[in-house]
Amino acid sequence: MTEPDVHTLAGPYVLDALPEDERAHFEAHLAVCTFCTAEVAELRTAAVKLATQVSTPPPPSLKANVMAAIEDVRQLPPQVPVVSSTSKVQRFTRRSVLALAAAALAVAAAGGVAIDQYQDRTAAESANQQMAAVLAQPDARTVHGTVEGGGQATVVLSTKADKSVVVLRDLPKLPKDRTWQLWMMDPSNKATSIGLASGDITQVINGSTTGMATFGLTVEPDGGSRTPTLPAAALVPLA
Repeated sequence: MTEPDVHTLAGPYVLDALPEDERAHFEAHLAVCTFCTAEVAELRTAAVKLATQVSTPPPPSLKANVMAAIEDVRQLPPQVPVVSSTSKVQRFTRRSVLALAAAALAVAAAGGVAIDQYQDRTAAESANQQMAAVLAQPDARTVHGTVEGGGQATVVLSTKADKSVVVLRDLPKLPKDRTWQLWMMDPSNKATSIGLASGDITQVINGSTTGMATFGLTVEPDGGSRTPTLPAAALVPLA
């Protein structure tokens, strides 16, 4: 892992999304890097402020402001200035929208479920933006469930927007001829397929949210099935 890569772990560290070995590596780095230490403190402060107000409907302008500002945010390591005897240290920070996105993920990902944004920066930016859009909805809510055999499923959903974000983490590895299939189920247990996954994913689902009562995850033959194969690996009530 290169030093710039270490700098980009500040967000996942605050979200408790690092494996133990990478957590230990980053904490050792924190002991000598004042820039990452300051960024971690800022992200934690933003997360606490957001978490204490999650029950309060956001102002109508929140979504528009976040979506307008996030276009200017890139997932980059902090700029570490070269200090000479005649110069003062200037600290650069990605405080505003990135801090809010990280805080939103911290609220949505209680229990360590989050996006591995340091592995794919482009995908992480898109996922942060889309999750922020769902979380900005006044009726947004988050539910969690465990997966049979290991792993977690988290669903962030907004009935008003008819959108949801599904985060699957630490899923057991399946045989090559099997796949994970995602479902939304109405109160009568009628299931609608919302996609397939070969492993851990963060996926935004457009539609198939209104009127649904349960998120389901099943193991199916490669290519998926028309109806869920029971017993399901996970059933997560959406209420």
